[in-house]
Amino acid sequence: MISRSALTRGSQLALRRPAAAKTAQRGFAAAASPAASYEPTTIAGVKVASRDDSGPTTRLAVVAKAGTRYEPLPGLTVGLEEFAFKNTNKRTALRIVRESELLGGQLQAYHTREALVLQASFLREDLPYFTELLAEVISETKYTTHEFHELVEDCIHAKQAKLDSAAVALDAAHNVAFHNGLGSPLYPTVDTPTSSYLNENSVAAFANLAFNKANIAVVADGASQAGLEKWVEPFFKGVPATSSGNLNTAASKYFGGEQRVAKNGKNAIVIGFPGAALGASQPETSVLVGLLGGASNIKWSPGFSLLSKATAANPGAEAFATNYAYSDAGLLAIQISGKGAAVGKVAVEAVKGLKAIAAGGVSKEDLTKAIAKAKFNLLSASEVSGTGLVHAGANLLAGGKPLQVAETLKALEGVTAEKLQAAAKKLLEGKASVSAVGDLHVLPYAEDLGLKV
Repeated sequence: MISRSALTRGSQLALRRPAAAKTAQRGFAAAASPAASYEPTTIAGVKVASRDDSGPTTRLAVVAKAGTRYEPLPGLTVGLEEFAFKNTNKRTALRIVRESELLGGQLQAYHTREALVLQASFLREDLPYFTELLAEVISETKYTTHEFHELVEDCIHAKQAKLDSAAVALDAAHNVAFHNGLGSPLYPTVDTPTSSYLNENSVAAFANLAFNKANIAVVADGASQAGLEKWVEPFFKGVPATSSGNLNTAASKYFGGEQRVAKNGKNAIVIGFPGAALGASQPETSVLVGLLGGASNIKWSPGFSLLSKATAANPGAEAFATNYAYSDAGLLAIQISGKGAAVGKVAVEAVKGLKAIAAGGVSKEDLTKAIAKAKFNLLSASEVSGTGLVHAGANLLAGGKPLQVAETLKALEGVTAEKLQAAAKKLLEGKASVSAVGDLHVLPYAEDLGLKV
């Protein structure tokens, strides 16, 4: 049943006003403080992490160990994602939509290579309703034949059709870096023969493997731990403690290599190196990402980062650096896309820039800027993209603890030019993971860039 009657919206809004006024009185001082870390606990056998800034809205997510790394067959993760918020044993999909809209909530499902995330964003006082809904979705979804053929299949095909050269290149770089597991693509390509094994029954079987208390974490941003304890325990009581089978949890191993894929349209190159895993004490990697950078954040300025300068000198290409952090591995990736000739030139400049860092060519000013950028990336990730929610859940599932913000900020401030130089040198001495997608006549090989594969 819906927890608050739609017929009394006027009185509910009136009740909210004192709380909203109290929030407004907090002023700007609280905003200047670093974001609080997630506090972990266990409630009724479920791993839980929360942080509370006493704001008027809440984000609540179930993070499940059901990303593409763990799927036994290609496409099962995206199939499970598309079945989220469909018909359950208690509610129809239409009822879920209407009730959520009456409460002003937002529902979304998405996945990474390690996690499937079912997330709800809502007004703070509606925590009971959305906690119950998320528990119901993971334990009582019907996985019906008509929904699979009429809705889920179409959504999967639509997402396959949207895969561009940049996405294919990133998947290819992960594949040569890790082979299986983390090397599995985020979405099966249109050429993947999924029709023989992807159906409502195989998706339901994967759900039974993934949706149990051993493989999920509940993460809340904007809810008190006391509130979670009150509602997680009764609503997640019906979630199985374990499953009859086991997910493939083999440890990741880095290989390196090169893959080239001919494709019409945009061109893309990804240059990858071993990166920092979740919870790893490698602040140099974050600062290196800040120094490599991407598009300028300041209008009318080419920016200070190596990649922003390279793209400014070669119009027609875009580039940025990211550290993809996973539970037991990481991939530091330089991603370049655009016109073939420009992409090749930016790739050459990116490797030259890395070699310059390895040779000690980082100025004090650029180092200061890179550290500041790394700190901003850390603090803004959770606020803007929800990355903090996913990482907190992934850390709990891996047996670790959520990111400790204050400790990480201090570690970033301790990065020196010498540490950055050593980190870049180590990357270049090892094997890279390089992928090129597009016009292969134009795009350079790893050897042309001076990289070992």
